[in-house]
Amino acid sequence: MTDYTPSEFMIASSSRALAGERIVFVGVGLPNIACNLAKRTVSPELELVYESGVFGARPERLPLSIGDPTLVSGAKSVCSSADLFSLYLQAGRIEVAFLGAAQIDRFGNLNTTVIGDYNKPKVRLPGSGGACEIAIHAQKIFMIARLTKRTFVEKLDFCTSPGYLSGRKGERAELGIPGSGPQLVVTDMAIFGFDPESNEMVLNFLRPGVSVEEVRDKISWPIKVARNIQDSDPPTAEELRLIREELDPDRIYSK
Repeated sequence: MTDYTPSEFMIASSSRALAGERIVFVGVGLPNIACNLAKRTVSPELELVYESGVFGARPERLPLSIGDPTLVSGAKSVCSSADLFSLYLQAGRIEVAFLGAAQIDRFGNLNTTVIGDYNKPKVRLPGSGGACEIAIHAQKIFMIARLTKRTFVEKLDFCTSPGYLSGRKGERAELGIPGSGPQLVVTDMAIFGFDPESNEMVLNFLRPGVSVEEVRDKISWPIKVARNIQDSDPPTAEELRLIREELDPDRIYSK
């Protein structure tokens, strides 16, 4: 299994980032597959938390949504969404959360509300859901999105979920935001971290076969590039087998 899709690269890379983590807030789609892959590979003790009120999920198949009944069977705890957010998330017990967005800026702020003017939008998006609360309270935020200029924008049309805000050091703490903010952005072409001084996104790893110039062409601002940038490891044969045979056999997300 030497050939893999960009989506499979995203899933495998996101999964590996969860090595050593204990509690993760899981989103639908690609994050869902990545977290379930991590539980089968690098982090077997990982506790999967879903917004619908499930803690410690052990789904026998890939959940189709956060309300899929397969999440309940074998879970450590099932409660209301309100209890999950207040007793786990707001209490600071979520170590990592995966978020996606329609727009991301250089400081990891996210837009899932509108494209265009808020009062007369070109597109009205699903909104925050729990994303704003998650971005504020989770200890660390990992993000996953396909790399396009439409997504990686100089300025958000609307800030739904805070990253590092204006990028000024200490700004989150001044506003009483407890979580440490964005740590990782996984895309289909590259993997980014954040500079600890400027809080700006930094290109750290490339998908094998992708150049820095190709990545720059997909981003709406001059991206910072790490001095020791290197290729990321491709998905292993076992990771691909798990994705294709167990987690997403119908190739809904990974094709």
